Amino acid sequence: MTVERLHISKRFSEIAIAGNLVHLAGQLATDVELDIKGQTQQTLDIIDQFLADVGTDKSHIMSVTIYLKDIEKDYAAFNEIWDAWVADIEALPRTCVEAKLYDPRVLVEMTVVAVKPE
Repeated sequence: MTVERLHISKRFSEIAIAGNLVHLAGQLATDVELDIKGQTQQTLDIIDQFLADVGTDKSHIMSVTIYLKDIEKDYAAFNEIWDAWVADIEALPRTCVEAKLYDPRVLVEMTVVAVKPE
């Protein structure tokens, strides 16, 4: 099986596709000065765009891993944005953990596994 990679930089690719399986690298907001709600919305918008780039969407997500800088402080606000994002689809499998992220201004990062519809 061939692996296709998209949005490739020197260090990593944003998307890897094998058959109908789609993996998104860790996604985060481009504006890390935003609060948790702003960073979450921006990250979800990026995920929507990358999924669209390969012909799928959030309703075809198999799993999401969510990394929050401060789960105690930001979990409720994160979920406000998340719940609005998934309001029109069935609940997605997800894992949410607290993590030390690469830049102290980054409040949330998400990795996604999805499928392309047949």
